[in-house]
Amino acid sequence: MNLILLGPPGAGKGTQAKMIVEKYGIPQISTGDILREAVAKGTELGRKAKEYMDRGELVPDEVVIGIVRERLSQPDCEKGFILDGFPRTVRQAEALDEMLDEMGRKIDAVISIEVPEEEIVKRIVYRRICKQCGAVYNLIYNPPKVDGKCDKCGGELYQRDDDKEEVVRERYRVYKEQTEPLKEYYRRTGVLYEVDGTKSIEEVFNEIDSILQKISKG
Repeated sequence: MNLILLGPPGAGKGTQAKMIVEKYGIPQISTGDILREAVAKGTELGRKAKEYMDRGELVPDEVVIGIVRERLSQPDCEKGFILDGFPRTVRQAEALDEMLDEMGRKIDAVISIEVPEEEIVKRIVYRRICKQCGAVYNLIYNPPKVDGKCDKCGGELYQRDDDKEEVVRERYRVYKEQTEPLKEYYRRTGVLYEVDGTKSIEEVFNEIDSILQKISKG
């Protein structure tokens, strides 16, 4: 089963992808994770990507497409995959279709997780991450017991550069402008499904799961 998860930054795509991975046993391919890893390692690609990410802009197509092409060729993608964070533009979607066509594959479903801008701002701007263990908090929804300290390991909490409000609003604007047309692209091919991302994590997953069950039964 070959899936794409769409939704603005902070819509919960990563969380839902992990739950799909657990149930269906197909790998999650998150371009965000791949790019952040490159940034952390300080590679040439990472440095280039960081300039765009810090401004809330999209990383150029040629960089992302190269990463995805390489990843889809790996053996663990043979039974299917979940793309999280790619494609972001119609041009990338077309490049992906060409790639998959060469491999004799196609996209089975595109799940779009719908969340309004103000809710996205609350989720991301108030997010804090532990420098030591990577635990994630939200100052509104699940604050740490001690301000600025991780409940699990006592590590210092920090805010990512691309989690600041002006960057988040710019990322949302970019998403609406460049990624929303993807919905129309996939709607035309009959593989687009929209789910309400403001519900609880479990409710969102149940909705996605029922879609995937129908697809897997053909």
